[in-house]
Amino acid sequence: MSSSYMSWRSSATNRRPTQPTNTSKNRGTIYPDLNQDPTPKPVIHFLAFALIIFLGLLQFLPASHFRHPSDPHRNWVPFNSHSSPSPTVKLAVDEDDGLIHIVSWMQCLDLKVLAVLANSTLSSSRYPDLLHFHFFTPQGDKDKVSFYKLKVLFPHSNLELHGQEKVKEIIKRASSEAEYDSLNLEEIAPFIIPSAHQSLAKFIYVSPNLILMGRIEELTGIDLSAYAAAAAEDCSNRLNSYVSLDVLDAIQRSASKPWISVTPYVKDACMPDLSLLLINGKKLEEFLEAVLWWSKVLNWSDRFLFLPFRRNTLHKDDNITSLYSSHNQRMITSTFVCMYICRSDKRNPAIGLALYNRYLKLSNSWLVKEPALVDTIEKSMITHYDGPKIVCSEFGNDTIPGSCHGNLWIKYLPSMSNQILGS
Repeated sequence: MSSSYMSWRSSATNRRPTQPTNTSKNRGTIYPDLNQDPTPKPVIHFLAFALIIFLGLLQFLPASHFRHPSDPHRNWVPFNSHSSPSPTVKLAVDEDDGLIHIVSWMQCLDLKVLAVLANSTLSSSRYPDLLHFHFFTPQGDKDKVSFYKLKVLFPHSNLELHGQEKVKEIIKRASSEAEYDSLNLEEIAPFIIPSAHQSLAKFIYVSPNLILMGRIEELTGIDLSAYAAAAAEDCSNRLNSYVSLDVLDAIQRSASKPWISVTPYVKDACMPDLSLLLINGKKLEEFLEAVLWWSKVLNWSDRFLFLPFRRNTLHKDDNITSLYSSHNQRMITSTFVCMYICRSDKRNPAIGLALYNRYLKLSNSWLVKEPALVDTIEKSMITHYDGPKIVCSEFGNDTIPGSCHGNLWIKYLPSMSNQILGS
């Protein structure tokens, strides 16, 4: 019995767990967060400081890419005149198709003038692939030969030929025959085109007789939401040169029309330059009616009657006003044609009065300059075309004599133009 008891005690003692021994030299510290932080090497401090300086210096480099705010995809586009931006980038006046629509109206087709206009605009633009030309010519898209000639010169450009019938029909329906004849269609057409062509609600109008040396896309960032148009001020033509201030005051007191200014007219107000315009079709309600009303009130249709003419004989002593005052078709010399085209520019003030306080004034750099002023041209965005051009008449088209020509247009004449368009 006792032996059995002792053996149980011995086995119980043998099963008792032993105390763990201290193996600190084999295990890590129990509280590692109490250890001292490691000291970084000095070279790490130097590299971090150099990286900060490098990133700071990068801020002084010129921008290589940009993202246009109108682009819904926010794509990065490189600042490179030789590369085309993504088609989703919308730098255009028209927010629907992302193109910059450029419109021009030509009474009689002159492909060489259009070629210089298109080439100067394309070569000066940073984004030539976004430019879309709309040339309104007498035959329009029916003239396939002229269209293909332009496409040979500009194979990668967007251009269309439009007819003029729709625009002319709108003007004829709203005016009498005398009023229609008194209007200069190249001046009034830009304001009627949005009514005839709904797709051209916003565009840049450029007279065909211009050479563009500035980047036309710079005009697309202008906000026209509150204006019918934007144009540069031509202070060489002032309001009091066309109409008396007393007449305007009397009209203001007696007539009640929405296009009459509520504030007194400024006597020496500068007239808008209609050679280059930004058009907002949404703000052109009643514009044609306003122009015709001003022409009728000022009796402008009786003062200036544009009669057809052709070259033949005219005495040097004859006065240029006889062209307007005489109703017989006078024959004029080539010298007189040159003087008439180069120096005579008596515009109908009705358009300027209809735009009074309704157009946004562009900077003076977009005012058309004379090509003879070389120093001015270098600082100007746009100048008059100074090459040979065709004069329209009832008896057939004719070319302005060589004494009116300059040399600037040759710089922007595309290569192979003489072979394709003729000399």
